[in-house]
Amino acid sequence: MNNAPSDTSSTAARRAAQAEATRRALLTAARKLFVTKGFDDTATTEIVTEAGVGTRGALYHHFADKKALFEAVVLEIEQELINAAVDEFTVADARALDLIQAEVHGFLRACMNPDVQRILLIDGRAVLGFRRWREIESRHGIAVLRALLTRARAEGDLEADSPVDALAHVLLAALDEAAMYIATADDSVRAHDDAVRGMDMILDGLAKTISS
Repeated sequence: MNNAPSDTSSTAARRAAQAEATRRALLTAARKLFVTKGFDDTATTEIVTEAGVGTRGALYHHFADKKALFEAVVLEIEQELINAAVDEFTVADARALDLIQAEVHGFLRACMNPDVQRILLIDGRAVLGFRRWREIESRHGIAVLRALLTRARAEGDLEADSPVDALAHVLLAALDEAAMYIATADDSVRAHDDAVRGMDMILDGLAKTISS
């Protein structure tokens, strides 16, 4: 009996698993170094050594260059933030404006995380450029805010002709600046508390002004 197809399939599966393990090791090592040393001061040789994957050839097999690896780490952190927001977003019996406030508070809490501060917010803009950084950062945020604002309008908490798309962009821009305020502050704890208060004032004003 010829077992060649099965053997080939098994070999391919092992190679795929090894490749994914190598990629994961590189991402983990890069994330650790990027948050402690920053993008500019992290050498690819350090990443490879930290990951324990041999030579830089392993890195360049999976990523075009250090910037591509950095972007993959940024995307990973962004996905973690998205996953953390899902439970709050899917609460069926909550008012949409309350959910927006919960999302804002959750994101600003996450901005206290060194990974989010250094990699996503500070180095993210500088390394990827504002346009690409904004594209990544807003891909989920705009969709969530637009959906929740649309729901708030349907619930009667916003006027029927409220400019949902514009409001989503305005709120996200304010949230981005609040996040950067926290990330670059000398006292991030106080900055976080002040940013939360500021965003709450904006959201309270939105509800009171547009719903009046």
